[in-house]
Amino acid sequence: SRTFYIFAAMQQTIQYIKDSLSGIYLADELEVITYQLMSEVTGLTRTAILINKNTKISETHAQLIKRFVNELKNFKPLQYVVGKTEFFGLPFKVNEYTLIPRPETEELVEWIIDDYNAKVFPVTILDIGTGSGCIPVSLRKHLALARVDGCDISPDALKVAAENAQINQLDVNFFEIDILSSPVMEQKWDVIVSNPPYIPMSDMSEMYANVLQYEPHVALFVADENPLIFYRAIALFALKHLQHEGSLYFEIHYKYGAEVLEMLRNSGFVNVQLRKDLSGNDRMVKAQKP
Repeated sequence: SRTFYIFAAMQQTIQYIKDSLSGIYLADELEVITYQLMSEVTGLTRTAILINKNTKISETHAQLIKRFVNELKNFKPLQYVVGKTEFFGLPFKVNEYTLIPRPETEELVEWIIDDYNAKVFPVTILDIGTGSGCIPVSLRKHLALARVDGCDISPDALKVAAENAQINQLDVNFFEIDILSSPVMEQKWDVIVSNPPYIPMSDMSEMYANVLQYEPHVALFVADENPLIFYRAIALFALKHLQHEGSLYFEIHYKYGAEVLEMLRNSGFVNVQLRKDLSGNDRMVKAQKP
């Protein structure tokens, strides 16, 4: 009943969350979600929640938990429910205009940092299809001398990206661009990186409801008959806009490693490398402009 939620102690509230969501999430996942919700609402750590398990929660907190639980019942991802996530140890705001950053993308960021953190000159970096800004903001944080830009076709995503740079007190420049329209620009960069849309429409049937219903399709999907459409456009752009011996980095669909490598070699790139992610899937590519 309503009064139960309003006057419930922490422990009862935890049980309410678990009871409401059991059967939708696996036990381990449910445990994580429960304490993340409680922490988000109360501002307490997991330890503090457990120590204060008999403390009653306020009506405001109770109503908020009820709302969050209802959204989670509808498969809304936790990151969208609370409006934020963590990437590379940094806080990021996310909403329906931005993808939820994935752990594999952290591996891509790490590769670039490893390649450039010893450089004593200011490296210039462009992230194409920036979404929440997680790639350029993380690179700016860890490459102190870097000058970093991010671009996207979505003005709504760019607003979120700019906010995320501000939240992390980092200086990143964002601008709007449609990479498929062969944009003409003067500028050149040492590094161009992209995690573009790469999931073929035919993979939709294998995907979870929380992704299909809530994450922006424009940032996820490509036509089956042209799965490398963004990679080709970005490779052409990079040939014009990378400095001599500059590097291009991609996150890719694990099924298309060989095709992406071949496309880059045929386009004129050299030192083309393919890397697997921690799960053992082909996931990252690096190539150099001659």
